[in-house]
Order: sequence, then C-alpha cells, then structure tokens
Amino acid sequence: MAVALFALLLFLSHTPLVPSRPTPVPSDPMSPSSSLSSLSSPCKPKNSSRRLPDIIIIGVRKGGTRALIEMLSLNDGVAAADSEVHFFDWESHFQRGLSWYASQMPCSRRGQLTVEKTPAYFTSAKVPDRVLQMNPSVRLLLIVRDPVERVLSDYTQVFHNHLQKHKQPQPIETLLLQDDGRLNLSYKALNRSLYHTHMQRWLDAFPRQSFHVVDGDALIREPLEEMRKVENFLHLEPQISAENFYFNRTKGFYCLRDRQGSERCLHSSKGRAHPQVAPEILQKLREYFHQPNQNFFQLVGRTFDWNRASEDRLDTRTE
Repeated sequence: MAVALFALLLFLSHTPLVPSRPTPVPSDPMSPSSSLSSLSSPCKPKNSSRRLPDIIIIGVRKGGTRALIEMLSLNDGVAAADSEVHFFDWESHFQRGLSWYASQMPCSRRGQLTVEKTPAYFTSAKVPDRVLQMNPSVRLLLIVRDPVERVLSDYTQVFHNHLQKHKQPQPIETLLLQDDGRLNLSYKALNRSLYHTHMQRWLDAFPRQSFHVVDGDALIREPLEEMRKVENFLHLEPQISAENFYFNRTKGFYCLRDRQGSERCLHSSKGRAHPQVAPEILQKLREYFHQPNQNFFQLVGRTFDWNRASEDRLDTRTE
C-alpha cells in the first residue's frame, strides 16, 4: 500500500498542472509565487522568455502612448506587449501577482528590453509605490501634450465610445462648464491634464533620472527626433531612422515602416477631428492650466511650448 501511494505521489509531482479555473490569488501579490508555465503559452524560440518589464510607459492618456510604443517597437532591442495590461491599477489584476503580470509580457530574447504601456498608471494614486516595489530600477516613459488638446482628445474618445454603444453622448460644453459658466473642475478629463499633481506623486517614489518625458506634440511633427531621445535614454543601439517613417497625407500623420519594409498606420480611432469649441471656453481652459503647466515644467526640468497654439489650431487639431 505504501509503495502504491508513493508511486501515485511521484506521478502527480511530475504531471504539469493545467488550470481549470482562474489562477489562485497569491497571499502577496508582489511575490512571483505562481509557475509561469501554467499562466502563458511557451515562448518560441526556446532561448526567449516572458519577463517583468524593464520599461513602462505610464501615460498620459490621449498623449500618444500607442504611437510611442509602436515606434519604440521599431528598435530590435525592444519587445513590446500588445495590449494594456492594467496590472498596477486594476485590483482584479494586481491580486493575481507578479507571475501573472510577467505572463502577459511578450517573449523576449536575452538582451532585449520588455516594455508595456498602460496610460491609466500615471493618474492612479496607488501605482507608483506598487511599481517601485516591483523594480526600483524600472525605466519610466511619460508622454505629454498640450493639456487643452489632451482634454479635447479625451472627450473625443468618450464621445465615439458612446456612439459605438448606441448611447447619447453629452455635448462637451455641458461637461466642461457649470451652470454659472465656470469650469466644471469635477470633470475627470480636466484632472488628467493636471500633470504636476500626478508627476509629484511619481517623484515621491522615483528619482527624476528614472523618467524620460516625451513631447507628444513634437512626436506628431518630428517623430524621428523624439525617438532618438528615447533610444538614448534607454541606452539602446540607435536603430530607428528616417526610413521608418512616411507621411500619410490621407490620415494627416506619420505612419511606420519596419525593418522588413512592411508599412502600418495607427488604428482608425486615431486622428479623429476634435469638437468645435467656443473661443471663450478655450481661453478659460488655457488660463486654468497656465499655473499647473508652470509647476509641471519645474518638476521635470524642461518646458513645453503649449501656449503658442492658436484658437483655430485648437479647434481643428486631431486626436
């Protein structure tokens, strides 16, 4: 009987576990206690593996994070996650632990840097300390743009999401303004553009040298120059060149050409026209963001030319 029991235990110890239900929640979410083999498909070739990210694009929402990660993927030294993981800001994901997080990463070769992007990380109060606990040496990319334009892009995305769900979207004026004509400071899109409040929280956790701030407006106009700065910050061999970009006149922005010559543009959800907004409302927005912008410039040690946008440019700029 003892021999049969020992044989059964030996067989079970060598049988791979195939989960038939959701992965059990580890007692410590930041402890990589689960087996990756039970969480994700094996990597091919065999000399590659799924690892926790070396780089995280933390935001900002509607700042150009998708363009940034797509352009960064042009460098062969980078392996990029396909979708937003929301590990650090969604409790249901965070409680699955670091092994689950690693299982959501792409397969990367030795020497490659793994990157994921989730723009909601930037504005989530709990995320900086969680990222710090995972890896104090992680490199953080933040892409920002004119905060007024970011508000308009934010509204545009929600507007089209409502249309797709057959819901009636609200006019932007009813969201931006209170009944007395003052700005509605409870509108979430405004809060997301207060970069300094969120950046201060991140700087309370990480030193400034852990961050590189990408100019999202410049990335639209001169993508190569901005990506060279990113490659330099990440200590990557400079591989991205002018040949990787071509201007698509129909879409009105640059598209990408990879090392094999394949061409691709961003999703059709990018480049949507912003709503027409009355000049007096745009002026209120510019005045509201003036001092917060100055505070942000001081925090990151550089300035951005966000005040030169004319009213016409703000009316017609796309997402």
